[in-house]
Amino acid sequence: MNIITKRFDLGDGRMIEIETGKLAKQADGSAVVRMNDTMLLATVCAKKEAGENVDFMPLTVDYQEKYAAMGRFPGGFFKREARPSEHEILIARLVDRALRPLFPSNFHAEVQVQITLISGDKDTMPDQLAALAAASALAVSDIPFGGPVSEVRVSYLDGKYVINTPMQDIERADLDLIVAATEDNIMMVEGEMKEVSEEIMLGALKAAHEAIRIQCRAIAELTVEAGKTEKREYCHEINDEELRQRVHDSVYQKCYDFSKQGIANKHQREEGFEAIKKEFIEANYTEETLTDDIKFMIDRYYHDTEREAMRDMVLNERTRLDGRQLDEIRPLWSEVSYLPSAHGSAIFTRGETQSLSTVTLGTKLDEQIIDGAVVEGKRRFLLHYNFPAFATGEVKGNRGLSRREVGHGHLAWRALKEVLPTEAECPYTIRVVSDILESNGSSSMATVCAGCLALMDAGVKIRKPVAGIAMGLISKGDKWAVLSDILGDEDHLGDMDFKVTGTRDGITACQMDIKVDGLSYDVLAKALEQARQGRLHILDHIESTIPAPREDYKPFVPRIVQIQIPKDFIGAVIGKGGEVIQKLQAETETIINIEEVGEYGIVDIASANKDGIEAAVKRIKDICTVPEVGQVYNAKVVSIVEFGAFLEFLPGKEGLMHISEYDWKRTDTLEGLLEEGDELQVKIIAIDEKTGKLKLSRRALLPKPEGYVEEKPRAPRREGGAPRGERREGGSPRGERGNGERRRSGGNDRRR
Repeated sequence: MNIITKRFDLGDGRMIEIETGKLAKQADGSAVVRMNDTMLLATVCAKKEAGENVDFMPLTVDYQEKYAAMGRFPGGFFKREARPSEHEILIARLVDRALRPLFPSNFHAEVQVQITLISGDKDTMPDQLAALAAASALAVSDIPFGGPVSEVRVSYLDGKYVINTPMQDIERADLDLIVAATEDNIMMVEGEMKEVSEEIMLGALKAAHEAIRIQCRAIAELTVEAGKTEKREYCHEINDEELRQRVHDSVYQKCYDFSKQGIANKHQREEGFEAIKKEFIEANYTEETLTDDIKFMIDRYYHDTEREAMRDMVLNERTRLDGRQLDEIRPLWSEVSYLPSAHGSAIFTRGETQSLSTVTLGTKLDEQIIDGAVVEGKRRFLLHYNFPAFATGEVKGNRGLSRREVGHGHLAWRALKEVLPTEAECPYTIRVVSDILESNGSSSMATVCAGCLALMDAGVKIRKPVAGIAMGLISKGDKWAVLSDILGDEDHLGDMDFKVTGTRDGITACQMDIKVDGLSYDVLAKALEQARQGRLHILDHIESTIPAPREDYKPFVPRIVQIQIPKDFIGAVIGKGGEVIQKLQAETETIINIEEVGEYGIVDIASANKDGIEAAVKRIKDICTVPEVGQVYNAKVVSIVEFGAFLEFLPGKEGLMHISEYDWKRTDTLEGLLEEGDELQVKIIAIDEKTGKLKLSRRALLPKPEGYVEEKPRAPRREGGAPRGERREGGSPRGERGNGERRRSGGNDRRR
């Protein structure tokens, strides 16, 4: 067994270890990466040959967290790991975006990368090690790959940049980024910020890149020690260089000239470019001579030539495919309250990209429960992004949520969560749903803008409006052009897709994919500044549509009132088996949720009925009230006994009104005067210090007759009060005393 281990220091004494040769040796490549007690196993396998007529990179990246890694059982009925969670999908996407650009452009064999968390700890987030593990597995395989590549987490914490931040510090950081890079170039960036400046963002990228260079050198050394510097030979493309040249010579200028026309309509542009290709085919081939292989090659060569012509046009003419200037934003229009029954709604349209977003406000019972192997908890803000096929005029089956939808929704979620009010200011669970109705680039950024508008329409008091913009880059030699608000075509043909969201005061989220070598920090700085200017332009439009959140929620939105009760009363409000709270909810038509926080219970009462909320608040406060002598209550007769009546004056609280306390005049019996269920006003006149039992009086609230003389107390029916089985004077029926209480019987004291 040839086990190879590489260890390196992050610079502060924390070590990372890469090991290969011990686990999963039948895979084309495998490696285990360890930091503290977090360990990731990465494996990679590739087919020997490409599929028929495949001209793309069929890469699949899967990430899974084993619950055993954290000493936990999976939830659910089956008690085993199931389909990937959103958290796992997002980590898989981070790795995919770091690896995919580095495979050779003509390598089309199917490749599968699997990363598994096999051990974890509460301090080390596995997402910051996933790409390192995958790249290490590729490095010790014979699969062609342009690495090494790795990734780190970088945070801006207490004025300093921290690499691979401990989990407990991430929440308080002003910036949290995952950055992937080779030794020379940044490849991928994704993260969130608390309105940081462009300068802090650039500083974070530089700090991350320095740390990644150390990791890339360790991977390169691992490749040499494993003897995998020579990769497998392959031939996944059949090419005809003479045909390639003919296609280029025939269509390049036509594509260039057509690009200059500045056609804004996407479908018209597509039809125009398709007509150029069709013209070439009809001029050179007949049905008999146009074989499938030749058509396949023409499609590939035409695509490459069209891309080259469009890029050259932008660089030379300094204008865009749709006629815009490099920094020009497409036409904007938006509208709020479009949907009458939604708690909040907005349409945001930028060019040919449109989002219809809704906001729904719910209670704590609607919070999302996060039950991952590493991350647990609850989420009160949800954002879901949907991308149906009709948004691009396509016909596709609806086969459930795609990884792309998860990723785009998460980016918009990150962008907006920084400006939400606190839970104390807004006790609702908030769900934003963005349905993309049209798409021609930047649909995730349209989601940010539409989501912001819908939140303000719903009356959610966000601190500041947020807007998002997607930036592009086209470069060739010394020429380069940064494009604001890119089209789908510009994303496809360009060298960078850089999405930036933020307020007027700073950046809240970003996502960047770079497809070109040697991108300088000067270009990134230019892109960030151009993005800031575009963001301010879009914010002007948002504020012209709705300048601030509505003063109040819409009339049909459930209102939530939050009250605080002593922790000792939580059980009384809930009742045995939930009996009290269920009855309370049913009778007041409210939804009630109680959470224990420190020494208190936080009670949320939600209902669209204001009277129902007020009734529920009163009854809960009554349950939690500590009775005091002198307080007056409206009480209900629970039972009548020979010596008086037991009254419930607060929910779950009873006391005895002795027959002598009914009226100032002598009362021999309450029969005919009171019945069970009757209500009367009473006053607490005494509380037994030992038992806590309460004595109530009706007569104390009546005017005392003139010349009234107090009668001598009546002799009790017998010592002890009432016949067996009836309530005794003092408040409890016989047989209800707790262990340890005494009673007198036949002159003897005995334990019960």
